[in-house]
Amino acid sequence: MISALLGHARPPSRLAGRLSLQSLLFALGDGAFMTGSAVFFTKIVGLSAAQVGVGLTVAGVAAFLAAVPMGKLVDRFGPKRMWALSGAGMAVVFTVWPFITDFTGFVVMAVCVEVIGALGMTAHGAYTLDVLPPDERVKSRAYMYSALNLGFTLGAAIGGVALAFQSSDVLRALPWFTALIMLINAAAVIRLPKAPHDERSPQERKTRIPGPGPLRNPGWLLTGFLTGVFWTNQAVLNVVIPLWLVQQTDAPPVLLAFLFGTNTVMCIILPMAAARGVKNVSTALKAVRLSSALFVISCLITLATHETVGWATIALIWLGHIALTGAELYMSAATWTFEAELMDPRRRGAYQGASELTITLGKVGAPAAYTFLALNWGAAGWLVIAGVIVLATVFIHPATRTARRFLERHVPADVLAAASASGSAADEAAAASSPRIDDVVAAGDSRQ
Repeated sequence: MISALLGHARPPSRLAGRLSLQSLLFALGDGAFMTGSAVFFTKIVGLSAAQVGVGLTVAGVAAFLAAVPMGKLVDRFGPKRMWALSGAGMAVVFTVWPFITDFTGFVVMAVCVEVIGALGMTAHGAYTLDVLPPDERVKSRAYMYSALNLGFTLGAAIGGVALAFQSSDVLRALPWFTALIMLINAAAVIRLPKAPHDERSPQERKTRIPGPGPLRNPGWLLTGFLTGVFWTNQAVLNVVIPLWLVQQTDAPPVLLAFLFGTNTVMCIILPMAAARGVKNVSTALKAVRLSSALFVISCLITLATHETVGWATIALIWLGHIALTGAELYMSAATWTFEAELMDPRRRGAYQGASELTITLGKVGAPAAYTFLALNWGAAGWLVIAGVIVLATVFIHPATRTARRFLERHVPADVLAAASASGSAADEAAAASSPRIDDVVAAGDSRQ
């Protein structure tokens, strides 16, 4: 038993262990500040809640608009270099936070955080795909996801301790703690091995890659949008279920702490188990179907709690939360595989940027829409939410086939084979024999 647990705690490779340490460091710093950010912005910066909301919305729009340009920077200058630059930039920004005293400064700083963060997220994704061996990518990403969640948990604990002091001086020091962690993180990134795209000469970086980019790949754009729809499970997890529990059930509000604790523990210990066997597009689609089934089950269980009482309500809410966390874990494994198998290996930064754009479009309206449906329509609203996920599950299959065919038309076969965990042969054969219900979508690209 103990040896099995120790085996589970061991990283898949030394490089995966180093990348996981980086994930833990980033989440430690970010989680510490995020836990105390609401109090910091209102008590230290002196903003109203409305001003905080407006500023964060502006920053979110800026990050959305910056996604594609940041991806191009990553492809041009290399993922490791841009990742380290983002880490150092975040350290500088957090150092400045305690000196911000008005709304204008807050907006400028929030925009800087989001844009620099978008660069780091894109560079991190491109680097991990570039540097990890194809057959290790998914299990390594799963291990990194566990480390990330552990880091956020530890960071939240540190932020909670800072809040417990109820001291303005301690709160002002919190961003400096995050800045220090981000600086250590940037140093850790610099020490990582170079990815293939970091090894290119200045002349190679200036050479234009032949063929169309991700914004002309309709299958990839649709896959990203539908992935965003699946990731609305986070809106249900963090917004809809808590509001439903408080307003529509007789469950005690303290149950929320137990629910979030369950989610955290599952996301630390189970990602590698959920990712086991997910290695190509077909197995990723199976993981999507499992994720969607768990999402629908969670909706059905949760809607029933409007009529239950006492311990039955508590048990059902908890089971629904477990099912929804399972949906998150299987969707994570599928997402990592789509990134590995459906991106042009020569343009991973640009594809990451386009993915951030379309995923955001797929999930941005979920908190408001799902909350309205669940709290105003009741059981019917939960069924509509489940129906959205079922439709997304149907359409993700032709979308991924379209994305794969696009790559086969525009990317050299040897480049695709080298980047694929399965050598691409099985997927190509499946794509050639599958029903071509997506040809109408693919035809749009041929006219460009």
